[in-house]
Amino acid sequence: MSITSLDGKRFAEMVLQGASLLSANAQLVDALNVFPVPDGDTGTNMNLSMTSGAKEVQKNIQSHIGNVSTSLSKGLLMGARGNSGVILSQLFRGFGKAIESKSSLTTEEFTQALQAGVDTAYKAVMKPVEGTILTVAKDAAKKGVSVAKNESDFIKVMQAIVEEGQASLDRTPDLLPVLKEVGVVDSGGQGLLFVYEGFLAELKGEKVSERVNLPSMNDLVSAEHHKSAQDFMSTEDIEFGYCTEFMVRFEDGKKSFDEEAFRQDLSGYGDSLLVISDEELAKVHIHSEEPGNVLSYGHQYGSLIKIKIENMREQHSSIVGESRPAAKAETPKKEVDFAIVTVAMGEGVAELFRSIGATVVIEGGQTMNPSTEDIVKAVEEVNAKKVIIMPNNKNIIMAAEQAAEVLSQEVAVVPTKTVPQGMSALLAFNPGASVSENQAGMSEAAKQVKSGQVTFAVRDTSIDGITISKDDFMGINEGKIVIAEKDLKKAATGLLGQMLDEDSEILTIIYGEDVSEEDVESLQEYIEQKYGEVEVEVEVHNGKQPLYSYIFSVE
Repeated sequence: MSITSLDGKRFAEMVLQGASLLSANAQLVDALNVFPVPDGDTGTNMNLSMTSGAKEVQKNIQSHIGNVSTSLSKGLLMGARGNSGVILSQLFRGFGKAIESKSSLTTEEFTQALQAGVDTAYKAVMKPVEGTILTVAKDAAKKGVSVAKNESDFIKVMQAIVEEGQASLDRTPDLLPVLKEVGVVDSGGQGLLFVYEGFLAELKGEKVSERVNLPSMNDLVSAEHHKSAQDFMSTEDIEFGYCTEFMVRFEDGKKSFDEEAFRQDLSGYGDSLLVISDEELAKVHIHSEEPGNVLSYGHQYGSLIKIKIENMREQHSSIVGESRPAAKAETPKKEVDFAIVTVAMGEGVAELFRSIGATVVIEGGQTMNPSTEDIVKAVEEVNAKKVIIMPNNKNIIMAAEQAAEVLSQEVAVVPTKTVPQGMSALLAFNPGASVSENQAGMSEAAKQVKSGQVTFAVRDTSIDGITISKDDFMGINEGKIVIAEKDLKKAATGLLGQMLDEDSEILTIIYGEDVSEEDVESLQEYIEQKYGEVEVEVEVHNGKQPLYSYIFSVE
């Protein structure tokens, strides 16, 4: 059997197969993380993003492939989360743009559209790094274009794309030093390969359930730099210190918008530029040293909305645990002026947030990120005029922002990246201030706290000069693994040794479900003996969080 023409109905089935195969293997991709922590997120982010696209496709299955691809692009764009999800959405955004007017495709048109998607994704990331999902997409598309010049059968062309994608994935450690150091390949590239393999399965008439074979860890070692688009760099490489995000709502009478020119102009203000636009607005992310100038430029095109500026030199990535996302709302019986919606992992942590003012707590963490829909539903349960959302996890910020965009209430996101940041921000909430004033004040408060975690390693590895064995306890200070020990107390005290100093005033200890009261008492005794002269006030809470034995907050 050969297939020489691809219409919308068959492409829709390819998308559904690709989404299914990625979903079936999402947990494996999650586990393939540079950091050997038990809560990777790449597979989850890509799966949720692709699932969002597949759902839109299911609503619009028809013969016209251009219309189907437009639905896929729309769903991916709205459902994208995390660096891997954003890039996946851009790959299919460019693909969709290239074929939006076509009712069916030849192999040449299909592979040229894949190449257009690669071009779009590379443009969306201002400083593309090779050895990532971008490289796998690029190499696979290039091979497809070459083969399609002399091959009209989609099965053979897609087979070549998948084979080259696998070869490219295997080469990623040679291109990205952090992958070679840990001995893994790129997880985002692996996720994309699962999608392409799903495409091929549909063309061959196979079903995902008939062909999903779970490979060993050695077969599926993969990683991403565990950072956002700009985070392919190390912290010391950051040249532009302010993470600036905003949206421009286009207006008549303002400067006419051209995405290419807009992106080119903005690139002069910094790096890590991402621009996503449609007919009504443009969403911008950039790292700049002068964010005010960036905002002034954007204002030429229309109204500025959803503005967020963070000082990256004071705020670092942190990793938190997991829990199944499910909103537990205590809905006010009468309309209130303000409500706080936050995300927490562990029953004790959730109760802690409620006790200091959270209206709704969505249970969720890194591996099980709450979706945009989860956050929207939680906000809708609150009878409030104004709402503040705190994600408490860098991988949930994008979903929170997307939720804020579609809600009818006045909503702002305070981009907290850790539980300690969330608590500090919540304590700074002022019910008498406006949404924007609270957003600014709470964001500033979040920056004043240090965050640390103790968790366990899921495999042997070596990173940043630290040798780590499976089941070791690891101390993570501001998103960086700083210690690995066989003993939990040694890991905890070693981490605290790097977090506490003469300026420290308050240490908050949140212990997890695997820690006994005796363990906590022993740790407290150590702190009293070691840091008694510093006069650090110690607060202890039973967070009952999974995976993370301790969460430390130092102020």
